[in-house]
Amino acid sequence: MNISLYDLSVWVLPLVLAITFHEAAHAFVADRLGDNTASQLGRVSFNPVRHIDPFGTLILPAMLLFAHSPFLFGYAKPVPVNFRKLNNPRLDMVWVALAGPVTNILLALAAALAFHALPLVPASSAKWVADNLKNALVINAILAVFNMMPIPPLDGGRVAVGLLPRPLAAPLSRLEPFGMLILIGLLILLPLAGSQFGLNLDVISAILRTLTGYVIQAVLFLTGNV
Repeated sequence: MNISLYDLSVWVLPLVLAITFHEAAHAFVADRLGDNTASQLGRVSFNPVRHIDPFGTLILPAMLLFAHSPFLFGYAKPVPVNFRKLNNPRLDMVWVALAGPVTNILLALAAALAFHALPLVPASSAKWVADNLKNALVINAILAVFNMMPIPPLDGGRVAVGLLPRPLAAPLSRLEPFGMLILIGLLILLPLAGSQFGLNLDVISAILRTLTGYVIQAVLFLTGNV
């Protein structure tokens, strides 16, 4: 519980920006592909207020941070998409879903590239800027990897529904109303249950951490930081 105001200042800004750009990207691509539902609600915007869910964007990540959770998790208000209004509903759903994680990868690349400009930052604020950039890299990598889990309503689930043959896509799509419960079960309840019996059932988080590590290393390599 020894999180300081400084810690919050270098985590909250990159988290809010990462989630805001992620959701705005969904809304923008949906609008370009024929569905203006999100656009009419003002969601094609970089204004964080339009995307922030008070609990999912701020309270939940803060709780996990204070609890020293091994995996940081958060979410914004879902962007409403009427897939029937898309020009090519099944394929365009894939592009709309991919827009968020791809945007997070681009933000991670931008943060890593910005490391090279740190010598230009005044010494008094260099550490704060560096910590924000480091956390932006980590958060955006986590969001990209986490959201590509093949469980609806996560982006990876919707990509899978759009690409799989219909006999496989239909039952997967029917999981969407239960997606968040499945995630809570896999990421929180299953590890807790395992710990009661001395078992390490934190398998999904371990896989996500490993994949996130690979993404971060790839971003650092591509931006000349290793």
